[in-house]
Amino acid sequence: MAQPRREVDPSEAGLDAKALDRLDQYVARFVDEGRLPGFLVSVARGGRIAHLTAHGRRDVAAGLPVETDTLWRIYSMTKPVTTVAALMLVEEGRLSLDDPLEMHLPVFANPRVYVGGSGDEVRTRPASGPILIRHLLTHTAGLTFGFYYSHPVDALYRAAGLESSVPPGADLAETMDVYASLPLQFDPGTQWNYSVASNVLGRVVEVVSGQPLDAFFAERIFRPLGMTDAGFCVTDEQAGRLAELYGETDDGGIEPIPGLPLRGRPRFLSGSGGLVATAHDVHRFMELLRRRGELDGTRLLAPGTVDLMTRNHLPGGADLRSFGSPAHDDPGNDGVGFGLGVSVVIDPERTQAPSGLGMYGWSGVATTTFWVDPSRDLTFQFMTQVRPKSSLKIFPELKRLVHEAVLD
Repeated sequence: MAQPRREVDPSEAGLDAKALDRLDQYVARFVDEGRLPGFLVSVARGGRIAHLTAHGRRDVAAGLPVETDTLWRIYSMTKPVTTVAALMLVEEGRLSLDDPLEMHLPVFANPRVYVGGSGDEVRTRPASGPILIRHLLTHTAGLTFGFYYSHPVDALYRAAGLESSVPPGADLAETMDVYASLPLQFDPGTQWNYSVASNVLGRVVEVVSGQPLDAFFAERIFRPLGMTDAGFCVTDEQAGRLAELYGETDDGGIEPIPGLPLRGRPRFLSGSGGLVATAHDVHRFMELLRRRGELDGTRLLAPGTVDLMTRNHLPGGADLRSFGSPAHDDPGNDGVGFGLGVSVVIDPERTQAPSGLGMYGWSGVATTTFWVDPSRDLTFQFMTQVRPKSSLKIFPELKRLVHEAVLD
C-alpha cells in the first residue's frame, strides 16, 4: 500500500515549522479534550509534502492509532471526483455542460417548481427552463437535501424517504425516479443550493459511459492516478485500517455512530458522498488538480478544463451567501463562489478566514477537508471522523494557521 511521507523540510518549502507546530497543537487540544478521536494533517508546496502529522486514535475503544495509511470516509469530498468523471466525458464529446438533463435521464423531463401547499395539496408550476448538466455541477438545479429545514421542498424530500438522500434499499437509478417526482425549490440557474445534484451527476456518468460509477472511478481515475485504496467499499485486507466514525454529543464529546456500509459493494453508489480514501489517495487527487489535469505523465483533463472547474460560475461574480438559498445565509460563505464541484475564493478580503485568491476545494460531513491554493502553490488536507452537531467548527482556524505558516 502507498503511504504519504514528508518529502521536504518546511523551510525549504517556504513554510514556518513553528507555525505548523501551532497548527498541530491547536488540533491536538481537541483530541486531549475528547472532542476528536484523532487526526491526520498534511501540507504540501509544489507537490512535495512538507508537513505530515498523524495523532490520536482511529478507534478509541480499541486503542488503535491514526497512521498515515488510515482509511477515512470522505463523504462530500466525493463530489469533486464525480465532477472530474463528468468533465472527462465532456472532453470526449459524449456530454456537454449545456445538455438538458432529460437528454440523458428522461425522467427529469418537464421539471416543475414548488409554489405552495403541502402533502396532497402541493402546488407547482412549470420550470422556466430545463435542468442543464452545468446546473448539477454548480448546485443551481433547484434540488435540495432532506436534512435542511428551511424550505417546504425539504420536507417533501423527507416525506419521500430522502432524509439520508436515498430511499432505503434503492440503487442509484431507482433513486433518480424519486428525485424527479419532487418539485424544484426554484427555477434552474437562479439560486445556489447545496443538494443531491452530485448523485444525479453520478447517474449521468453511468448512463453516458455505460459503466457503473464504481467501475468508472476505478478504471478511469483511481488506477491511473495511483489512488490505491480509494473506492466505495473496503476489502477484508483494508478493513483494519478504516477509522471508526463518531458523532458529536450534546456536551461536546464524541460517541461511535454507524457509518457508511463499506463492507461489500453498496447497492447505492453515491456520487455525492460514498467514497473512502487514504491521505495518499487525497494527495494524489489534489496533485491532479494542482497540476491542471496531469500527474506523473498521466493526463485525465486538459489544463483549460481544470481552469474551468476551478473558477467561479455563479452569475455576476456572486458568492455563496448572496446567491445562495436561505439555508446558506452564513458569514462563512462571504467571498466564496462556486466552480464545478468545488468552492472557489473570489474575494479574500471578505472571507471568514485568511484565504488565497482562487483557492478551491471541498469538505466532508465527518470533518474532513482539502484545498488547493494556486497563488501559493500549496495543498492541504485534514482528516478525522466526527460528524458534528454545531460546536465543532475548526476549518476557519485551520486556514488561519496555515496562512500564518506561509513565508513566501
